[in-house]
Amino acid sequence: MTTSDAAIRSRLDTLAKSLRAFHSALLDFAKGEYEFLHGPVAGPFALYSLVTSDPAFQWLRPLSGLMATLDEVLDAKGTHLTPQNVSDVQHALGLLFSDSDTRFADFRAGYERASTDARVRETTAQWRSQLGGLEA
Repeated sequence: MTTSDAAIRSRLDTLAKSLRAFHSALLDFAKGEYEFLHGPVAGPFALYSLVTSDPAFQWLRPLSGLMATLDEVLDAKGTHLTPQNVSDVQHALGLLFSDSDTRFADFRAGYERASTDARVRETTAQWRSQLGGLEA
């Protein structure tokens, strides 16, 4: 592992942790919306089932997929990380939040609703700050 690789890996790992906190905040918000309409979720297994199959949670899937891909890249043995990896993550997050990309309109609508939540705003600021600190 080169110094450049180690630095990129460290920054992307920090970003991945921040994205997990952000995702958790969004998931808690979505769960609250769901419970307001349908009553309490019966536990973590019921929540998992809802997240993977209920349309009320579908808007979270693009972020979940991006995070899974980032984790796969970081966990891959023998993979040398380059500035292109950083650029790819920046590009993917840019598309997710871009008004011009209609594929992620549902995500943006869900995020817009959730952005009233203090924890969502806090975790958003955290990952955005880390993303801005990445050098491509």
